[in-house]
Amino acid sequence: MHVIDSHTGGEPTRVIVNGGPDLGGGPLSERATLLSRDHRDFYRSVVLEPRGQVAMVCALLVRPVDPDCVTGVIFFDAEAVLGMCGHGTIGLAATLFHMGRIATGRHRIETPVGIVTVDVIDAHTVTVTNIESRRIRKDITVEVPQLGPVTGDLAYGGNCFFLVEPGPVPVEPANIAALTRAAIAVRQALWDQGIGGDDGMQVDHVIFYGPAQDPTAHSRNFVLCPDDAYDRSPCGTGCSARLACLAADKRLPEGHEIVQESIIGSTYRLSWRRGVQGGVIPSITGRAYVMAESRLFFLPDDPFRSGIPS
Repeated sequence: MHVIDSHTGGEPTRVIVNGGPDLGGGPLSERATLLSRDHRDFYRSVVLEPRGQVAMVCALLVRPVDPDCVTGVIFFDAEAVLGMCGHGTIGLAATLFHMGRIATGRHRIETPVGIVTVDVIDAHTVTVTNIESRRIRKDITVEVPQLGPVTGDLAYGGNCFFLVEPGPVPVEPANIAALTRAAIAVRQALWDQGIGGDDGMQVDHVIFYGPAQDPTAHSRNFVLCPDDAYDRSPCGTGCSARLACLAADKRLPEGHEIVQESIIGSTYRLSWRRGVQGGVIPSITGRAYVMAESRLFFLPDDPFRSGIPS
C-alpha cells in the first residue's frame, strides 16, 4: 500500500494513494458506508499502532463521480469513517501538490458529504471552502456525571459537534488528560440522553473553548475526535460548526476573518459567507507539511497485521 504522510497544524494525515479495498463506483456516500460496514479491519489496520498512531486520520483516494473533481476522498480514523475532515483536506491538497498532481490555484475535491474546494496558495498553505454548515440547536444542557450540567450548541460542519464555551475544564495544554476525560463524559451523556442531530445523527466530536494564548487569536479550542484522541489542529469541520454558531449569534460579520488557536497553539484563519440553505459557507486556511512517503506491508504471519487494538 502506497501512502504519503503529512501533518496540518500538528495533526497527521495519511493519504492512501493506492492499495485500498475495491468500493465500486457509486456515490461517495455509498462507498463510505461500504468502507464502514465491510472493511473495518482494513481501516483500523492502517491507523492503529504499529503502523499508525492515535491521532492519525487517513484519506483514501477514490475515483470521483464528478469529472470536474481532481479526486474523490474518504476520510477515516481508528473508530469511524468520517463525512469530511478539514485538516485532512488541507493535508491532502499539500500531498497532491507534492506529487505533482495539482498546481497552485483552485481545485474541487469530492467527499461523502459533498464537493469542497481547495485553493492551493503554495506548497504548504491551503484554503478549504467547506460544505454549507449550520447550527442545529442552541443552548442544550446535558447532565454529566462528575461534571454536573454542561450547556453547549449542537452544530454540523461535515461532522456533528457539541460546542461548549467556556469548557468545564480550563483549555490549557497542562489539562489535556482532564479535558479528554471530560469530553468523553459529555459525549457519552449526549448519547445516553438521546441528544443528536437531524435524522438520528450522533454527536461524534466535542469541542471546549477558552481564551487564546495569542492575543491576536479569537479563542483556543480542545477537540475530542471519535477515536477519543484530541485534535492537534484547530479542527476544520469543528471550525465550520463554530462559524455557523458565531454567525447565528451575530458575533462574527460575514467576510470578517478570525484566527482559531488549537490546544497546542497551531492556528487556522477562518471566515464565512452566507449559504443558500440558511447556513454558512466556511473558509479555513491552514498549513500542512509532507513528512514521509512509504509502502505499508500486511504480511499474513504478522501477529499485529490488523493493528494493536486500542
